[in-house]
Amino acid sequence: MKKKVLIVDDQFGIRVLLYEVFGKEGYQTYQAANGKEALLIVQQVSPDIVLLDMKIPGMDGLEILKRIKKINRDIKVIMMTAYGELDMINEATKLGAITYITKPFDIDLIRSIVKEQIAAHQTTTL
Repeated sequence: MKKKVLIVDDQFGIRVLLYEVFGKEGYQTYQAANGKEALLIVQQVSPDIVLLDMKIPGMDGLEILKRIKKINRDIKVIMMTAYGELDMINEATKLGAITYITKPFDIDLIRSIVKEQIAAHQTTTL
């Protein structure tokens, strides 16, 4: 069964880039431009991993993270930030984010982190 990746970012270009990268890697890939869309997808398909932008208009990344964890605490969340704000990163970690990536990011790095996290999840569920 294909592993599911959800990309949540208000920037269309980033969503499309990551959608294509992870689609080519063989993942079932979803994308959302805001928190409301993201939470709907989380409820419907329960992704294995979420790439979540910290700064999204309307509902910020921390609020989305809290709500994702309420729906399913086992979903792995990687925060993405262009700002590198230590306070927000620390708060995201306390709320259950597994790591963060700063923008602009290295595609190979983000690809390897996702692959590593999904592999780690598979070994713990066997």
